[in-house]
Amino acid sequence: MMTSRKFTLAAITTCVLGAAAGAVHADVLDDIAKSKSIRVATDLAIPPSGMMDASMKPIGSDVETAQLLAKDWGLKLDFVQTTGATRIPNLQTGKADIAISTLSVTPERAKVIDFSKPYAVLESVIGGRKDVPVKSIDDLKGRTVCVTRGTTQDVELTKISRDKGFQVARYDDDATDVTAAVSGQCDLIATSLTIVNQITKKTPDRPFEKKVVLHVFDLAVGVKKGETQLLAKLNEWIDANLKNGKLNAIYKKYHGNDLPPQMR
Repeated sequence: MMTSRKFTLAAITTCVLGAAAGAVHADVLDDIAKSKSIRVATDLAIPPSGMMDASMKPIGSDVETAQLLAKDWGLKLDFVQTTGATRIPNLQTGKADIAISTLSVTPERAKVIDFSKPYAVLESVIGGRKDVPVKSIDDLKGRTVCVTRGTTQDVELTKISRDKGFQVARYDDDATDVTAAVSGQCDLIATSLTIVNQITKKTPDRPFEKKVVLHVFDLAVGVKKGETQLLAKLNEWIDANLKNGKLNAIYKKYHGNDLPPQMR
């Protein structure tokens, strides 16, 4: 009898504590609704996805994607400026509600954050000047490749650099990374094809070109683990804006080409 009574009391206590823990846990979507604002982590130093115009106003494909989301949801938009290395920590620490910042979907990242459905794509490449004779990974031997710290390019090249005999030079943001490549501090740069094309536009006397394709990644909105309500609402929004063509129009405006047919 005592054993049964103890078990019953223990079960009740567990239920009460569980309910209390659930009450303490704040749902991010609820917080967004209460504050009538959304904090979006976006790198504003990675053109054309995120950048500042002459009047220091944020522009770019990720910026307009975030603006469209906030407008559709009737929210005030607060940008949380970030870098490649701080996008995920901003979500984990609650500094940002979501991340729209050329965030590639990878198995490693999916272990620590959740991803929405893809809203865009990124072609990850190694680029360099036309006079640099590189056509494959094996041609990197003895060379130095610039990367932005914490990016998928950094992770991938770090894994193979020793076996392939090349050096990886890491920089804290894309602007510094590009400057290093253009100034000749590195032979090559591992980044998105969009950035490689941007380098050529800015330095037509020393044009860069795609040398090696590393991957074609889906870009998705990053969300803190376990925020199922927010993730479901984001997926509904992405589906609707891929179907109506608005996300494709934003992508084409800044990147010069359409999203893949299967996305549209």
